[in-house]
Amino acid sequence: MVERKSEHAPVEVPGTAIFLTATPDTTPAVLLHNIKHNHVLHQHNVIMTIKTAKVPYVPEKDRYTITKLSDRFSLLELRFGFMDDQNVSRALVRCRKEGFKFEIMSTSFYLGRRKLIADPKSGLPKWQDKLFITMADSAIDPTEYFHLPPNRVVELGEQVTI
Repeated sequence: MVERKSEHAPVEVPGTAIFLTATPDTTPAVLLHNIKHNHVLHQHNVIMTIKTAKVPYVPEKDRYTITKLSDRFSLLELRFGFMDDQNVSRALVRCRKEGFKFEIMSTSFYLGRRKLIADPKSGLPKWQDKLFITMADSAIDPTEYFHLPPNRVVELGEQVTI
């Protein structure tokens, strides 16, 4: 572990953190929550976004793009066709074979989880709020959908009023 550079700097911890986000051009909320609550930053941090192409299948050679942002941060974009099995673990193995350095057993996947809360002043009937929240709650678990190793996933949540 490296000492803090300033009183307010997060502690550096070994390993790799992969932060899943839909918007790679902004800092992922889950990264900010991790620093705010845990006061740590990994040695290597990857902002990962997953895109679904408008074609049935994306060839393996076109599956990913890695951009090094700094010594500690990289941007990884994975692309899958709409008929592809969106297996992130398998895609990461391919990235590793081509030079992307990380060890799966020292890698943590950070996912944001939103808890929807109905606002009685939203203007919608209460039953519509409840229906929307129920549908959102029944969505597939991203750990399962993206084939992430369940024992390597960390979920940080926030409440969102609708």
